[in-house]
Amino acid sequence: MTTVVKVALGILLFFLAQSLSAQTAVQQKIDSLRQQKELVTLQEKEALKKEVEAIVTRQKNGEISLEEARELKQEAAKKRALNIENKLAILDNTIALMDRNNGDGNIVQDTVPYLAKIEIGFGHKDTDNSRVFGIKYSNKKEGRSVVYDRRTYSDLVLAFGLNNAIIDGQSLGDSPYELGGSRFFEIGVTWRTRVFENSNFLRFAYGLSFQFNGLNPKDNQYFVTNGSETTLETFDVDLSKSKLRMDNLVIPLYLEFGPSKMTKTESKIRYSLRNQFRIGIGGYGGFNLGTRQKLKYERNGERAKDKLKRGFNSSDLVYGLAAYVGVDGVLLYTKYDLNPIFKDATINQRNISFGLRFDLD
Repeated sequence: MTTVVKVALGILLFFLAQSLSAQTAVQQKIDSLRQQKELVTLQEKEALKKEVEAIVTRQKNGEISLEEARELKQEAAKKRALNIENKLAILDNTIALMDRNNGDGNIVQDTVPYLAKIEIGFGHKDTDNSRVFGIKYSNKKEGRSVVYDRRTYSDLVLAFGLNNAIIDGQSLGDSPYELGGSRFFEIGVTWRTRVFENSNFLRFAYGLSFQFNGLNPKDNQYFVTNGSETTLETFDVDLSKSKLRMDNLVIPLYLEFGPSKMTKTESKIRYSLRNQFRIGIGGYGGFNLGTRQKLKYERNGERAKDKLKRGFNSSDLVYGLAAYVGVDGVLLYTKYDLNPIFKDATINQRNISFGLRFDLD
């Protein structure tokens, strides 16, 4: 496995690990809230016991009568019973909200604006009187606060499809490369930033991508380097596979157009592209990480496989135009290299790709 492929797989595994970690964190929060339910009754009973002891002491000291003491005990018991009922309801509702919204604690804030946060503890009273009987009410958020207006969003990008070359003086139909057998693959990360303050119709999209462009020659041909020239020649035995692959690292830049759905609450504003049509027009620039050729054939009854990494005079710098169009995260995608595939070639060839692109949030 090449270094480039390892890096690409590493990026993909990183995002998968992030997703699994988020799911685990959500479940841990819910489990913690369920544990707090078991403490609520014990906490309230302990508090009631102390209140009753204080009432009895006041009666013994002659501060209140026996009838007044009895009424105070009944009021205290009623209050603690209601506390248990209300606290369990808060915990049950919080668990339901977090479970239904994948752990988004901000749902509570959006539903009850004046309650900035509910934090569950283990039953002591803080010195600042902000935590009583294990539930803390606070007007401040701990940790990272929710940004009211997020202008930048990120996605994992996967793209694949057909690859070929435009050759000076020839049509694509006359290409020496297989139209269906030559393919490309791309994996990367993209960020979209809203251009205007109060509209999400125009976005600036940018990122980092690995591109793998393959060319499969027709008619039993393979690539041969003769000095500064790279040409196609006929192999001396039948080839079962002949493929040249160019691995590039590029920075794509796009202007993206299209409607979006706005959601606004008292605590945040968000723009969603879900089920929305969009178009992206732009380009990319970067450099070639390596070029290699793979040949498979049979000689004298023995199977052989050659993997040749020799550069093949491929261009070091890569730059071109690209565009995509589609709905949500499923897009038709095309890209065209403005740089020639091979340096100092007598006839320039430029890579072109058509396929599907998936933006995975």
